[in-house]
Amino acid sequence: MKGNRFFGLLVGTMLILSTGKSLAQTDVISQVKETIKTGSAKELVRFLNQTIDITLDGKAQTYSKAQAEFVFRDFFKQYPPSEFSIVHQGSSRGGQPFAIGQYKSGADVFRVFMKIKTVSNQQLLHEISFSKE
Repeated sequence: MKGNRFFGLLVGTMLILSTGKSLAQTDVISQVKETIKTGSAKELVRFLNQTIDITLDGKAQTYSKAQAEFVFRDFFKQYPPSEFSIVHQGSSRGGQPFAIGQYKSGADVFRVFMKIKTVSNQQLLHEISFSKE
């Protein structure tokens, strides 16, 4: 009887912990989504890792957080957001969360791919690409 209670408690705890991790992943993705919708580079920087890989139209670069703010500011200025939505999100086999979205600016449409990385128990944007469709 005690063994069944312990097993139930163990399973329940594991479910709560895994749900918490899933909610954290979803939470950072939804926060990034809302920030991209507004086109605020300054707010987006809050969710970035210390260095971030950014790909814009096939040109990949690694930037510091401070540099990334300028890159995003210029991008949002050139392509102001009219719409942004997440079309798919999940985790890699290794457990790294990712999301795929669609960013619209006037007649321009971009496929957005984001990778999230856990750094010091915090979910941060580690990689993002905007590819024109």
